[in-house]
Amino acid sequence: MSSSVTARAATFAQVVKRVFALAAPYFKSEEKWRARTMFAAIVALNLAYVYALVLFNQWYGRFYDGLQNKDATVFWREIRVFCVLAFFNILLQVLKFYVTQLLQLRWRTWMTRDYMTRWMTNRTFYHLELARYASKDGQTPDNPDQRIQEDMQLFTDYTMTLSMGLLNAVVTLVSFVGILWGLSGSFEFSMGGTTYQIVGAMVWLAVAYCVVGTVITHFIGRPLIGTNFRQQRFEADFRHHLVRVREYSEAIALDRGEKVEHGQLDVRFGSVLRNYLVLIKQQKNLITFTSFFGQAAVIFPFVVAAPRFFSGAIQLGQLMQISSAFGKVQDSLSWFVDNYDKVAVWRATTDRLTSFDDAMRAHAAQATPLERGESTELRTDDLAVALPTGASLLAGAALAVKPGDSVLLQGPSGSGKSTLFRAFAGIWPFASGHVKVPGDAVFMPQRPYVPDGKLRDALTYPNPAADFTDDQLRQALTDALLPDLATRLDDSDSWSQKLSGGEQQRLAIARVLLKKPAWLFADEITSALDAKAESELYKRLSDTVHAAGGAMVSIAHRAAVGDFHNQRWTLVPQEEGTGTAGGGARYRLNTSTAQPAAA
Repeated sequence: MSSSVTARAATFAQVVKRVFALAAPYFKSEEKWRARTMFAAIVALNLAYVYALVLFNQWYGRFYDGLQNKDATVFWREIRVFCVLAFFNILLQVLKFYVTQLLQLRWRTWMTRDYMTRWMTNRTFYHLELARYASKDGQTPDNPDQRIQEDMQLFTDYTMTLSMGLLNAVVTLVSFVGILWGLSGSFEFSMGGTTYQIVGAMVWLAVAYCVVGTVITHFIGRPLIGTNFRQQRFEADFRHHLVRVREYSEAIALDRGEKVEHGQLDVRFGSVLRNYLVLIKQQKNLITFTSFFGQAAVIFPFVVAAPRFFSGAIQLGQLMQISSAFGKVQDSLSWFVDNYDKVAVWRATTDRLTSFDDAMRAHAAQATPLERGESTELRTDDLAVALPTGASLLAGAALAVKPGDSVLLQGPSGSGKSTLFRAFAGIWPFASGHVKVPGDAVFMPQRPYVPDGKLRDALTYPNPAADFTDDQLRQALTDALLPDLATRLDDSDSWSQKLSGGEQQRLAIARVLLKKPAWLFADEITSALDAKAESELYKRLSDTVHAAGGAMVSIAHRAAVGDFHNQRWTLVPQEEGTGTAGGGARYRLNTSTAQPAAA
């Protein structure tokens, strides 16, 4: 066996292994008995359908012989038989369609929920995005939304369609090859004075016809696999950028960035069109051959069997049976030819889901170098923080914040202030050392997430709105300087688009004032507010956390925020090669105590 054949066999084995790895969990899940029963029913219905085809083939012989013999009794009897066969054949196809679609729906539902659960567990969705931006080889999965929504639907649909189609092809081949063998007789020819006889000639001709067609189809259609994979990626990238334009519509409008975004969209759509044009050309080549192959198969058995019919060796009924049996054998052997375009899409979809699944499993199995625990205070030991690229920002940090403290973290832009907060929160995978944080600590980003829907749900996020009374919700909005929203708790809207940046920050502060946490980590949470509002809200936040017996750690650039903090941490750039305890890190952290100018 040549190395190329061995490589293709290995590739096919890998594909089968990947498909089994994706499909098996559902059939081993809590729904396994329902799933297996439905699958067995689909197999049984497919077998019954093939048996119906065998009965139709036998009917052809009787019906056309009756026509040839001008036997009216046989004709009308076979018409009645046909009606019965047609009724049951229709019933089988309807049942097969319904049960197959129902299994696909339940399978897709289970897989989607399983993938969503794993994607949303242990902050996998966040870490995979970090890994993708840090990836230099482009192998990290892109567009998980498309893989969960579109690829999942394609995988379950095509897996069921192709697997049942292949089962039908195999069973049909086994069922009709014997019929064709018995009808085809023998073929004699002379060569070099010797007469040779080939038994079951029509079977061998069908095999030869389909083998040649399959080989040619594979070489013509093989590029479709890679092209379909790229098409799905380009489509997802284009759709993702459209969503980003909608999300950041106000910022783009204010920056007058319409032309730039239009250009970016046009570039991405251009990739979609160019790849789709390649896909069209490849599909055109494949369809040209398969159409020729299919049309030739219609007339081929008549041409081969015609001499026996005209010599009187077989009757019209047998000729039609030969044509029908040859067609079924040829269809079975040509399954790969007829479904190559679907196989190409299915293969590309399988690769995308497999890479996504592998990435989530790798993340789940990956041990984080940061040891994080809970305590009544914030304490770090030998904390090191790095960028996704591996560059070290901070190393050997030993920090402590006790209840009653207020710490202001400052430093140059890009020095890793927010990244240090992410390490405290335990969501930054590029950190090592030991961190202990109070379990009820609340972390506030500079740009809060504001979900669409009712305002009360946006205010209490991620807690249920039912946990609070309307009076508490209205009071929190009033305390956060949003009195106009206090009467709109049941209004539904796209709040991230409706509210200004300052209003969104105040809404996030209202959440804190509502929940009254003891520990608060605030990252530039008043950057969009005026000085007066900032001062008033910081005082309320400080009073809230200290009244609960906790502490506050803030990131801010404005000096006035320092009035509400009694400690200061400053990230200071280190000169390259200083050899300090920073261990080659770009920054060191200086700590100092300062009495606030205002209480």
